Amino acid sequence: MFMPSTPGTVVVLATGGTIAGTAASATQHTGYQAGVLCAADLLAVVPALQGEPLEAHTLAQLDSCDMDHATWALLAADAAEHLARAEVAGVVVTHGTDTLEETAYFLHRTVAAAKPLVLTAAMRPATALSPDGPQNLFDAVTLAREPGARGVLAVMGGEVYAGADLRKLHGYRLHAFSAGDAGPVALLEDGRVRCLRPWPAVALHPAASQMSPPEQWPQVDIVFSHAQADGRVMDALVAAGTRGIVIAGTGNGSVHRSLKTAAQRAVAQGVRVVRASRCWAGGVVGEEPGALPSYGVLTPVQARIELMLDLLAAR
Repeated sequence: MFMPSTPGTVVVLATGGTIAGTAASATQHTGYQAGVLCAADLLAVVPALQGEPLEAHTLAQLDSCDMDHATWALLAADAAEHLARAEVAGVVVTHGTDTLEETAYFLHRTVAAAKPLVLTAAMRPATALSPDGPQNLFDAVTLAREPGARGVLAVMGGEVYAGADLRKLHGYRLHAFSAGDAGPVALLEDGRVRCLRPWPAVALHPAASQMSPPEQWPQVDIVFSHAQADGRVMDALVAAGTRGIVIAGTGNGSVHRSLKTAAQRAVAQGVRVVRASRCWAGGVVGEEPGALPSYGVLTPVQARIELMLDLLAAR
C-alpha cells in the first residue's frame, strides 16, 4: 500500500479522533475510546485505497477535545514538509470532529498549502455498524489528488469546505459540519470532485514566518456574554496572566455592560480584547462607535487563533 517515491503520493497524517475510535459494541456511537487506531489501520479498511501510492504517519492519538498547541505546531511543520516534496500530490489529516474547525483555521493561517491539505474526520467510531470514516478518508485522498486543487480543505459527508469557513453545528448527527454563509467549495460524487467555487487562496498570517515554540505562545481565552454576565471571569483571567480575550458576544457581537467594564479594565492592563459573535453564522457586521474591535465573520474559536497569531507577530 505504501509507495512513498511514486508520483502522486498522498501522505496521511493521523492525529486520533472518532475516526480512529473503538467501542465495545458495534451499536455504540457514544462513550467510545477515541484515537485508538493508527494511520495504517485507517487505510487498511478502505479496499479502494489498497495498492495506491500512500504514506501513513501517526503524529498523535488524541481525543480532539484535548487538542493542544504542541500538536498543532508538529502538524503544521510536518504538513509543510510533505507538501514541499515534488512527488507528493497532497496531504490528508485525520482528526477528531470536536476541534476540527480550530485546527483547520490554524493550518489555513500557518501553512502555505499550494497543494491540497485536506482534513477529514468521522462522527461514528471505526467499530460502528455503519462507520462514516472509511468513505470520508477515501474522499479525502481523492480530493488530495484532484488536479488544480489547493489550500486547506475539509471533507465530510461528500462536502468540501474551505478550512477558513469550517464550523461544527451538530454534536451527534452525520451531517455535522457547515461553512456558514460561504457554503461548500466542492462536492464528492461517486469518486469525482465537482467544484462549486474557486479553491481557497493561501492566506498566511505574518506570524507564520516567525513562530516561536508552542510553549511560548501567548495565552488567549474566550469569555461568553450572556444574561446576568459580570466581569469576574475576565478579571480572573487577567490576574492569571492571559494576554488576550475574545468575547463571544450575543447577536451581532453585542456585549453585556458588565463585561464591557471588565474589558476596559483588562485593556488598561495591556490585555488585547476583541469581540466575536456566539452565533455560528453571520459574525460581526460593522463597527459601532466605541465598541470593542472585532474580527468580523470569524467565529469565537477562529478569533482566538487570529488574536494569538497577532500577539505573536507583535513580539
